[in-house]
Amino acid sequence: MPIKINDSLPAFKILESENIFVMAHERAKSQDIRPLKIIILNLMPTKIETETQLLRLLSNTPLQVDVELLHMASHVSKNTPGTHLNAFYKTFDSIKDEKFDGMIVTGAPVETMEFESVDYWPELCRIMDWSVGNVYSTMFICWGAQAALYHFFGVPKYLLPQKISGIFRHRVLAPLHPFVRGFDDNFWAPHSRNTGTLREDIEKHGELEILTESNAAGVHIVANSSGRQFFITGHEEYDRDTLKNEYFRDLKKGVHPLMPQNYFPNDDITQEPPFTWRSHAFLMFSNWLNYYVYQKTPYDLKDLSAGGNVWN
Repeated sequence: MPIKINDSLPAFKILESENIFVMAHERAKSQDIRPLKIIILNLMPTKIETETQLLRLLSNTPLQVDVELLHMASHVSKNTPGTHLNAFYKTFDSIKDEKFDGMIVTGAPVETMEFESVDYWPELCRIMDWSVGNVYSTMFICWGAQAALYHFFGVPKYLLPQKISGIFRHRVLAPLHPFVRGFDDNFWAPHSRNTGTLREDIEKHGELEILTESNAAGVHIVANSSGRQFFITGHEEYDRDTLKNEYFRDLKKGVHPLMPQNYFPNDDITQEPPFTWRSHAFLMFSNWLNYYVYQKTPYDLKDLSAGGNVWN
């Protein structure tokens, strides 16, 4: 089944060319089915690229998914045309009275800043608090995960000695948990960040469970026992060449970044990186949609309430 998006969105033609089933809103109206309502809060500067990556992963399901895009009203985007934001994105005040089956909060390139120093931090806190009673299950990614763990549980982030960038081997710690159902015992996932969270800080909160981790990259997937929140420290949504583009961008800036680990074959930047995390990325998003959105959310979203143990 398709994801429902505006057929003028740049992602529509890209995904259609990949034989991914996307459906325009007009066609979807003819189907007698309630689609899942998913809202994506896109904090990334490369919004068009990120929205396409996430929409691709949300498409791999038999469910019809109606996606809306949200951006911060309190922050001026320098990398996405205003015409794109005005055409395809909403602000929080325009959707605050709605309810959603699921929500995704992306990462953002503000990791080295204190949370409270980020210009849109008050608005983000407002949205995160709103999600408790208006969204059934929320997936927080990378800095978004750090922000949510800090806001809801007081879990701090720490500046790393050097940036973690590359594809890292992970292991599943809770193989019977539905969120990682079907995962191999060991799998690969991308990371690109300057900060991290510590296992011991997360383990202070009994409602939080670490589902996967990496010796090199640390804690990876954390679940709230309520099933209403998931925290992903990596970037499963990344395309094959995203890390490559980041690396060359930083080289051009004169930042002198470390080469992404386990990424370029033989550490040869002229070779195409293998897409070693794609299947687990699709599986993770499918598991979330199936087990924690479709099967749990009430049919009538008006019946959705805070419920569960979301914060202490």
